[in-house]
Amino acid sequence: MKVALVTGAGSGIGKAVAQAFGREGYAVVLAGRRADALDAVSKSIGANALAVPTDVADPKSVAALFAAAKQKFGRLDVLFNNAGTGAPGTIMLEDISIEMWQNVVNVNLSGVFYCMQEAFKIMKDQTPRGGRIINNGSISAHAPRPNSAPYTSTKHAVTGLTRSGSLDGRKYDIAVGQIDIGNAGTEMTEKMKTGMPQANGTMAPEPTMDVENVAKTVIYMASLPLDANVQFVTVMATKMPFIGRG
Repeated sequence: MKVALVTGAGSGIGKAVAQAFGREGYAVVLAGRRADALDAVSKSIGANALAVPTDVADPKSVAALFAAAKQKFGRLDVLFNNAGTGAPGTIMLEDISIEMWQNVVNVNLSGVFYCMQEAFKIMKDQTPRGGRIINNGSISAHAPRPNSAPYTSTKHAVTGLTRSGSLDGRKYDIAVGQIDIGNAGTEMTEKMKTGMPQANGTMAPEPTMDVENVAKTVIYMASLPLDANVQFVTVMATKMPFIGRG
């Protein structure tokens, strides 16, 4: 049985992807900050799920997560680095506090690095050797929304981690790729239906897509043999204002 680990698995994209892995017959390790949410997702998957409350911004918490995964299932085949956060989009760049900036960097960038590092340690030494890491970028890794400096900066940095990890993982048969997602329909994107800030200063509703489209894409990426890799893929609501932004 293959083993997948999903961060930010208690809701939204992480929940949908974790459940999709479960349906595909994977054992699934669920990481997130809210134990109750993780337990609910774990129950929906069944006996081959392990919920581990985790703060990805804390390297000790991340090390404990991967140790628990290895102890329970013996190996790791896929890591989906999904956990993320942002500063409020109503705050101007010049008014973002140092604490807000550091929180976003700690979760979105350092957390991804900590998880990749722990995954490398397991994947390079297991038999069969290797595995796959899929980082959740964002279309913000290509173009920003207004007032999104911390989030956009970290998502650009995740692309750098994806590229470096892809190169450094070759010698261990570790494939690293990235999925950039636009307007997946989750509880966090409900506000898009009523209005989002646009580059020209107006507010406008934006189309969303079913989050299951994201789950299907991640499962496809994970399904490839390790000698093939989806390096980057963008999945977005077809009519959202991304192409032609501004």
